[in-house]
Amino acid sequence: MNNARLYQILRGPVFSEKSQMLGDSLGVQVFKIDSKATKLEVKKAVEMMFEGVEVLKVNTLNVKGKTKRFGKSIGRRNDYKKAYVTLKAGQDVQMADAGEEVANTTASTSETANNE
Repeated sequence: MNNARLYQILRGPVFSEKSQMLGDSLGVQVFKIDSKATKLEVKKAVEMMFEGVEVLKVNTLNVKGKTKRFGKSIGRRNDYKKAYVTLKAGQDVQMADAGEEVANTTASTSETANNE
């Protein structure tokens, strides 16, 4: 298993109320992953991408896409695979929050405009 494959396994974090509660109380992080990824690949990918993090357990599940209507036609969202990654106690995955970064740059821009 090469590093290029490991970088393609994690598609992104899942931000929901349930994932936030699990992260705060049990140290579980939730990720969208490649549909063909195995638990061992997910474990290695998380440990490689987030240095200093030790994975204790990985649970995976397949999420079926919802059926949605668009006027008269019926569409369907894509299926995807999700992984619940349990980390060692006291460890956390640091992810960049784009929302905070944008808010900080906007605030600093407005402050400089007011000062001029």
